[in-house]
Amino acid sequence: MATHPTPTDRARRLLRGAYDMHVHIDPDFVPRIIDDVSLARRCLELGLAGFQMKSHYTSTAERARTVNAAVPGVRAIGAIVLNRAVGGMNPLAVEVAAREGARTVWMPTVNSTGEMEEVHSFAPGAPMPVWMKFEVSLREAGVAADPVAVLGADGTLLPAVREVLAVAARHQLVLATGHLARDEIFAVVDGALDAGIRDVVVTHPEFPSQNLSLEDQAELARRGALLERCFTTPYTGKVAWEHVYDGVRASGVEHNVLSTDLGQVFNPPVEDGLALFADRFLEAGFSEEEVQHMAVTNTRRLAGEDG
Repeated sequence: MATHPTPTDRARRLLRGAYDMHVHIDPDFVPRIIDDVSLARRCLELGLAGFQMKSHYTSTAERARTVNAAVPGVRAIGAIVLNRAVGGMNPLAVEVAAREGARTVWMPTVNSTGEMEEVHSFAPGAPMPVWMKFEVSLREAGVAADPVAVLGADGTLLPAVREVLAVAARHQLVLATGHLARDEIFAVVDGALDAGIRDVVVTHPEFPSQNLSLEDQAELARRGALLERCFTTPYTGKVAWEHVYDGVRASGVEHNVLSTDLGQVFNPPVEDGLALFADRFLEAGFSEEEVQHMAVTNTRRLAGEDG
């Protein structure tokens, strides 16, 4: 079993009241390191306010309400990801999820155009992420998903995307860009802000399938987006830690939010992730106030706790 670091007491203290707005936990399409009720109990013990459950394949809105009934004092938050399993760019699915209490709508992840191209181009026998193995198994079972497009041939947002944005704006959901590519991200961010969505999040901008330049990250922040830094991206070696710090410096602390993207069985405990991330930022020279702004103030904003 892998040995993982332990958060400092300093980081634990700084993170009191924070939300982790990006976790993958049981029940899910693959085994996860912890289930939702157990994570709620651990958050309660550690002084974390709660977490948002992300499933690539189903809405987690109803499930969040069950967790909240089971563990009072911690808030589990539901969300929906617009992959093919929920109908892709489906405004009805977003409407229903919103009425059930979902907080965030993610643009396509595993079924984004870029990710689907990668699935189909992988060499036989090459190591794959767990979600990619699952997508391949669906294809082998004869139920392969089609990519979920967001742009037309002219590079503008498809009508269905604008319908989704209108629903998200009416309910004031958070709009996150998922695993979209660079040009798709810019179009969706602009479209979401134009639609009146207050909180627009660029999901892990340094992740290999996004790989946004520092200049692009700074520009997206100027346009009004928050940039989500996920602990797993540098922790698993996908990018250098310094590259994440450079992205924050380029875009400004106030425009950044920390989450973990944890839940994988080979990674640290989910409830440790934010504090471990805080420790790394503190070691890199960021102040306690800056870390708190990204990990507490901005996560509470996205959770809808700032009024």
